[in-house]
Parts: sequence; structure tokens; C-alpha cells
Amino acid sequence: MNDKCRQSGMWLILRGQESQIHWASASDDPSTMELPDLVLMAASILGFIALCKTLVRLVRWAWTMFLRPPKNLKEYGSWALVTGSTDGIGKAMAFELASKGLSLVLVGRNPCKLEAVSNEIRERHGEGVEVKNIVIDFAKLSEEEIARRIDEGIKGMDVGVLVNNVGLAYPYPRFFHEVNLELMESVGRVNIGGTTWVTRSVLPGMLKKKKGAIINIGSASVWLQSYPLATLYAATKAYMAMFSKSISMEYRQYGIDVQCQFPLLVATKMTLIKRSSLLIPSPETFSKASIRWFGYEHECTPYWPHSVQWYVSSLLPNALLDWCVLRYFLGMRTRGQAKERKKSRVNQQDP
Repeated sequence: MNDKCRQSGMWLILRGQESQIHWASASDDPSTMELPDLVLMAASILGFIALCKTLVRLVRWAWTMFLRPPKNLKEYGSWALVTGSTDGIGKAMAFELASKGLSLVLVGRNPCKLEAVSNEIRERHGEGVEVKNIVIDFAKLSEEEIARRIDEGIKGMDVGVLVNNVGLAYPYPRFFHEVNLELMESVGRVNIGGTTWVTRSVLPGMLKKKKGAIINIGSASVWLQSYPLATLYAATKAYMAMFSKSISMEYRQYGIDVQCQFPLLVATKMTLIKRSSLLIPSPETFSKASIRWFGYEHECTPYWPHSVQWYVSSLLPNALLDWCVLRYFLGMRTRGQAKERKKSRVNQQDP
């Protein structure tokens, strides 16, 4: 009886060890793993890949924003042409380009302001920087006249950098039916016609020497699902984005780098914001960041807090983002109308 018990015990132990060996070998072989285990392993691998991609993107963003060296813009040519150069981003960009040793062709509609900016640049940078002015009112001149003045103004010059900064927005946000015909036509002429015809005039010289940089200052409005109460402005900036992307594909084989930049709010007259901050930079702060990106990606948001703002906003539901944009512009519209009424009353009281 005892022998039988001992034999039975030994048999059970051997069977247990055999089962453990069989389970271990099965767990080591993926082909014999159970479905929950396979799902868990696949999810872990996908999670690891997603984490690696996020880290790579973060490192790349930090490199391009803070560490990547800017290009030597003088290699494109000795002259830079800047439109809308008497105020805001255009003026700050002119000073920044002059600090890099480039001579300047300044384009604007007000000859007095152009002369003032030119004199200020000469005083700051001395005789090492030449400055030439071209007076153009993009809202009033025909396309042919714009092209003729640019062609004559840059004749014989080695224009290597073009900054299409000229732009026109509403005096304050308004519904589409409130935009009068004159303003409607002006927005189209300045934002679309100005960029198109100046680019058309500068391109032949760049093609001849097979190098150049064209920088179009667009708007982050093109990344939003809608831009209510600034409809025409946003539509013209969407044109600029597609125009930039398309000519970039056409001319990069000829050594011409075309880039469209998408700033968010900058403290300028156009945005009706006077005080700058970390999230709303001054034109000077934005221009310093902007110029570091010249000649690289064909689309960018060069100021790093703007890039962070855009990433955060992209995580929000479109419906919420649309509501926020609409409420913001409705508030600006109310303030703009009140200011306009006050100005009208003052004018009526004047003898």
C-alpha cells in the first residue's frame, strides 16, 4: 500500500514538472501565445514606437527653434527687397536684414515714411548698407504699373532675398456684408496682387543666377477651420499659402528657396495690439526669430511660443476653437464700432 502511494506521488510530481516545462516552452514561443498576450505585446510595441516618434519630433523642434544655425543670406545676393517696410514686421525685418550686411530695397506707399526708415537704417548701419526706396500703393496701382516700377527699381541689382510682407486687413472685424466694395477690392489688390506681381518681377533675376530666397509673410488663420469676421483677409492668406507651396515646388530645382511663414498675433497696427508679451511678440522680436528660418522649410511658424500655441490649439475640438475665435472677434468688432462712433461725433463737433 505504501509502495503504491509512493509510486502515485512520484507520478504526480513528474506530471507537474512536465506541465511546467510545457507551459514555459509555450510562453516563449509567440506562435503558441494566447490572444490577450499578443494584443498586450502589440500595444506595448506600438506605444514604444509612438513615444520614440514624439521624442524625435521634440528634439527636432528644439533643434530648429534654438540650435540650428541661420543661413548666410548674403550668399543669395547682396540686396534684399522688403514690401510693407514702413511699419510693423516689414520695418523690423528691414533692420534685421541690414544687420546681416544686406543692402535694401524698401517698398511702401508713403514716401515720407520710406525716407524716414531709410535714414534711420543709414544712421544705424552706416555706409556699409545701401538703401533704395520704391513708392507703390498696391491698393491703387494697376498690376502692370506695379511690375514696371519694381522692374525699373531693381534693374542691375543682385536681389537675393525677397520678403513679401505687405498686407491689408479690416480696420476692425466685421461681418462679410459690412465690408464695402472699396475695402474689399483693396484687400484683394494688396494681399494677392502685391505678392504675386512683386514675385513675378524678382524671379527672373534669381533664375538667371540660380539662387534666391522668397519669404511670404502669411497668417496662422489658414490653419484654422474658420476665421469669422475677417473672411476676406483669411481667404487672401490662404491664397498666399498655396501660392508659396506651389512656386516652391516649381523653383527649388533652380536653387530658389520659397517659404511661407505663419505668425499668430504680433503687436502691430494691423492687429490693433499695442503692448507686446511672450505670446504676442513685438515686430522686432518676431523678426529675429523669422530670419533664422530663411531658406529652410517651405512652411513654418518661426516664433517658438506661437508654435506652442498652435500645437495646443490643434488639440482642441474644432467646434470649441471656432467658438473661441468668433467670440474674440465679436468683442473686437464691438470695440471697433464704439471707437468709430466716437470719432464720428468728434468730427461732427469740429467747426
